[in-house]
Amino acid sequence: MQGGVFKTIFKKKARIEIIPLIDVIFFLLATFVLFTLSLHQLASVPVELPYSVPPDPHKPPPPKVLKLQISDGDTVFFDGEPISLRELRWRLTSYQQAHPKDVRVLITTDDKALFGQAIAVLDQIRLLNIEQVSIDTSRTYQTGH
Repeated sequence: MQGGVFKTIFKKKARIEIIPLIDVIFFLLATFVLFTLSLHQLASVPVELPYSVPPDPHKPPPPKVLKLQISDGDTVFFDGEPISLRELRWRLTSYQQAHPKDVRVLITTDDKALFGQAIAVLDQIRLLNIEQVSIDTSRTYQTGH
């Protein structure tokens, strides 16, 4: 030892201070909670939900719906009965005379029907001034093809 001076060299170890880290985490948590609470007020939209009522037993039943299914070729099913497209106008006229107050028609097709056939059926309905016409647009999938 020279001159009685004792030198020691200390290396500082790296330390992670946990207290400031906890403070930052709590600050972020409080900010997130306050932000989500303010979003709850902005997201509310007034909506009128539908409600159901039991049917009135004194009210007459709804009128019958005539179902016309258009198929391939010249075939139209008039309430399940196959008829030709030429016979459709006569059948619609007799149906309209039998139900003079309220004629409702539902048009459906199968996979073999062509667009021109649907237009021909709609033309026959229009010529008789039948105004309550619905077109079924649901798709049925067939398996095995």
